[in-house]
Amino acid sequence: MGHSQHSENGEIGVVYLTRAEIAARVEELGFAIGEAYDGLDPVLVAPLKSSVVFLADLTRALRIPHTLDVIELAPYTDGQDGGVRLLKDVDSPLEGRHVLLVEDIVDTGLTLHFLCRTLGLRDPASLAAVTLLDRPHRRLVDELPLRFTGFTVPDELFAGYGLGLDERWRALPDLHVVSSIALPQAATEAA
Repeated sequence: MGHSQHSENGEIGVVYLTRAEIAARVEELGFAIGEAYDGLDPVLVAPLKSSVVFLADLTRALRIPHTLDVIELAPYTDGQDGGVRLLKDVDSPLEGRHVLLVEDIVDTGLTLHFLCRTLGLRDPASLAAVTLLDRPHRRLVDELPLRFTGFTVPDELFAGYGLGLDERWRALPDLHVVSSIALPQAATEAA
């Protein structure tokens, strides 16, 4: 397979979602988003790095005019509250645009809440989010504009399809459960 099964924080486990299951759901999401945003020329904004695989598949499943942009977030090193900051901002102005945030996983909701607060100040025409995976059991923030969800998942750690642990396993085509030795700080990457 060419991928080491272990990292210092865990090991790759069983397949939770196959590439075929993910592909079918991404097609459905593309259809739903296409209907909801028909004629609106939305801009899809994805945080690096974990959302890029989902973004690449979603943009090809979306059969309406739209544009793409990426942002990059970093956790505050002393972040007791899950705080994040913007490392790379969008390249294009969002004023008057219909903005759809593309997340790989929504967990505590803190990251999505931060993005909505930050990008909401740019006066977009609308602001909503799509996530491939929703892990609501760890939610700390309510009132998130989560309009489209691929799969609701249990409180497990996942890797593959863009999600990584210690920068490993992002390229695996299926989504795997990670059996963790101890839930590492790296897990909060997927907030």
